[in-house]
Parts: sequence; C-alpha cells; structure tokens
Amino acid sequence: MQWDTSRHFEPIVLVFPQDISPKTVRTARDAADALIRHWPHDDGEAFCCAVKICLDVMIGRSALWELRCCVLPVKPASPRSP
Repeated sequence: MQWDTSRHFEPIVLVFPQDISPKTVRTARDAADALIRHWPHDDGEAFCCAVKICLDVMIGRSALWELRCCVLPVKPASPRSP
C-alpha cells in the first residue's frame, strides 16, 4: 500500500472551540493530525468520518474534494422570500 501524505491542496482553516488559534492544513496528513489532536470529542460519526476520509485520501481511495466536503460543513441555503 502506498501512502500519499504530501499531496497538497488549497489550505483549509480548521477552528476548534477550545483552541485559541485556528489550524491551517495543506495535506490530508495535516488534516488527520489536527482532527485527532484538537477535535473536542474523539467519538461520534462526524469525527470518525473526518479521520477516515483523511486516511482514504492518503491511500488514494478518496479524492481531495471529499475531504473538503467532510471537514467543511455546508450551510443550508436560507429560504428565499417570494
């Protein structure tokens, strides 16, 4: 199995509630490390999904856009007025 831990992508800034400074990540390995070290609770579906997608990107099983989608929550569009 080949690990691609150095493949860079457009930086993602992760903000964790208990940390003073945001974490900027540029690789799947950086993202996995930040999530494991700083995620408020090391359980739950969101945490497991985020770490798994980082590992999947590193081994080539998932694409970088999937990592971005997993760690960057998308705000639902606000309803428009008629």
